[in-house]
Amino acid sequence: MDYKLLMNVAVLAGEIMLRSGAETYRVEDTMEHFLKTAQTQVAEALVLMTGIAATIDHPDMETITVIRRVHSRGTNMYRIVKVNEISRKYCAGELSLEQTYNELKAIKGKQYSVCFYNLATICVPAGFAPLFGGGLKEIVASAAIGCILALILTIGKRLQIGGFILNVFSAMGIAVSSLILCSVLSEIHLETVVISAIMPLVPGVAITNAIRDTLRGDYLSGGARMLEAFVIATAVALGVGVGMAVVNFLAPGGILL
Repeated sequence: MDYKLLMNVAVLAGEIMLRSGAETYRVEDTMEHFLKTAQTQVAEALVLMTGIAATIDHPDMETITVIRRVHSRGTNMYRIVKVNEISRKYCAGELSLEQTYNELKAIKGKQYSVCFYNLATICVPAGFAPLFGGGLKEIVASAAIGCILALILTIGKRLQIGGFILNVFSAMGIAVSSLILCSVLSEIHLETVVISAIMPLVPGVAITNAIRDTLRGDYLSGGARMLEAFVIATAVALGVGVGMAVVNFLAPGGILL
């Protein structure tokens, strides 16, 4: 068996899952399933929020250890499911090691286009507006604010702006555009529009994974995810607050009031 290729396969699978928002215990479990097929005396995987470490060792071979840094994370359930499917097929003998590596490399790239992501960013606020008691006007207004949010996120990602700053500017854009829109159009509930528009920025998956990791005993990863969720929520709250303050300062008498 090509132990080095096996290690690369396990680390690549772990990297894809971690970048796609999988829980750390799930990533470790998938990597260990790959590594244990080598039937070595030692087959361990350690996954943290920002990196992966894996090692295999046996008396008749040199120890192989790989460390991989993971810089960015998002949410993509499709990739997680695909990696799990490939892992099961490999462990069942349906795929060779080379085929498994090629399959994993095929799903590492982007699954959806920028236009598709932007369309989702527009539809999410419009979909949440009725849940917060909004009517047709709030739905249309939320979709319009979603267009502005999609534009800000697209530009920010192309300029490679940091996550915290990008979330602040995105929330500011939502607040400013919502205030201006609600001042131009009558009988639109500002609270509904703002709350609906910030939903694409809410770290729901991070909070859920933080709880799951903590309950599984991965306190370091769980704590890190909780901190990540707190930082994102702080950035969103800060952006909305600053945006409203700026608009009301520039418009004496206040659009908000």
